[in-house]
Amino acid sequence: MNIESLELKNFRNYGELHMDFSPGTNLLYGDNAQGKTNILEAIYVCATTRSHRGSKDREVIEFGTDEAHIRCTVNKNKTSYRIDMHLKKDRPKGIAVNGVPIRKASELFGTVNVVLFSPEDLNIIKNGPSDRRRFMDMELCQLNRLYVHSLVSYNRVLMQRNRLLKDIDFHPELKETLDVWDMQLVQYGSELIRFREDFIQKLNPVIGKIHSDLSGGRESLRLVYEKNTEVKDFENAVRKSRGSDLRQKMTLTGPHRDDIGFYVKNSDGEKEMDIRKYGSQGQQRTAALALKLSEIELVKQLLKENPVLLLDDVLSELDTGRQIHLLSAIKDIQTIMTCTGMEDLVSRDFKIDRKFEVKNGTAVLRKSKEDSE
Repeated sequence: MNIESLELKNFRNYGELHMDFSPGTNLLYGDNAQGKTNILEAIYVCATTRSHRGSKDREVIEFGTDEAHIRCTVNKNKTSYRIDMHLKKDRPKGIAVNGVPIRKASELFGTVNVVLFSPEDLNIIKNGPSDRRRFMDMELCQLNRLYVHSLVSYNRVLMQRNRLLKDIDFHPELKETLDVWDMQLVQYGSELIRFREDFIQKLNPVIGKIHSDLSGGRESLRLVYEKNTEVKDFENAVRKSRGSDLRQKMTLTGPHRDDIGFYVKNSDGEKEMDIRKYGSQGQQRTAALALKLSEIELVKQLLKENPVLLLDDVLSELDTGRQIHLLSAIKDIQTIMTCTGMEDLVSRDFKIDRKFEVKNGTAVLRKSKEDSE
């Protein structure tokens, strides 16, 4: 799988932009605040329907305009797909694949698989549980469309139930309707739990090997899916929690409160350590890098195809050893990466197939001497 081209209109600081990518390594370089990350963001939106920055549609539309357009052409299994996205300030986005509108944004998942790695991802271990749940959700949505349906349904029920818990204070008679929402909460939540259990089970051997290589065999890493409740106990747990839910006016039980544990053990046999709480910055960053590389490997194993890797100025945040490991791991997949300078890549003798200089909302292809001859 590879992205062939990208067109932007009124997206962030780009009035109009057209880029043709190499199926190998593409470098976007230039000073800070010129729009390099905006290009990666546009690709990510085309793959997942949402910004990795958490931005709303109206926030990515160029100032002074009401609409933005993204067109991304993808080659997948020797078949071309054209994804068109129409972003609007006050209405839901419009999406079409090969000119055919899709009814739900969730139907886009799986058309193009991307793995995005930004400096913020290096903090996923020490950040709160919501970041780790988001990792599970975004990866599973790309791997399994059934998960998309369960997640969308669960979030809708959760939002309605939380709204009802607030309204009951003013309309006590509404309490009788809680049973209906509880039933749906358990139904869709149980589906999420099962999918996540299977995901962590498949991820563990992959990340274990990668982490061992990164640490030179000195440490072993184990992920633990820390469920808020077991499937078999879910219904009873929701029932028992109802009094607390009514007092706090929010749903306190369910997979929206899950987490992933990261446990490291040294080769000398010391006790396993929860690196979310007690790990050094080096251990946390090694685990975060292993997690991202595991995403790539899992897509290869489960979907039998390579994802597109988006690297947003990550090299500057990694030490030499981790840089070398990352660069060696991505040689066989399409990579679109940003950096302020090319010194690190040149010093590593890393092959760059296409270079774009990004400056003031433009991205100009710069040919090397070899290309010109």
